[in-house]
Amino acid sequence: MPAIGNLFRFGSTQAVGERFDTLIEQGGVTIERIVSTGQASAPGFWYDSPRDEWVMLVTGEAGLEFEGDPQVHVMQPGDHVLIVAHCRHRVAWTHETVPTVWLAVHYGG
Repeated sequence: MPAIGNLFRFGSTQAVGERFDTLIEQGGVTIERIVSTGQASAPGFWYDSPRDEWVMLVTGEAGLEFEGDPQVHVMQPGDHVLIVAHCRHRVAWTHETVPTVWLAVHYGG
């Protein structure tokens, strides 16, 4: 039987933190949906994943920062980025009134 879902059905998005939903985890690959509603990385916090991560912004808007790069990269629907393993990055901001939906594919490592 196929597993059927909808990226835009996530119930309440009014949460203190981001919402992470694993859609598929198989063969060393994890696909997840992340829903942000105004959240950002804590000051001084950097993600440092041991796995490569391909991320696409589906809805909303966000700013990404990468260690050593002074520019904030604004992400809009349809934008995607490949973040290689151990590339330290953070979320500078996400849209406060429109849910920011990310599709993330983690692999390797």
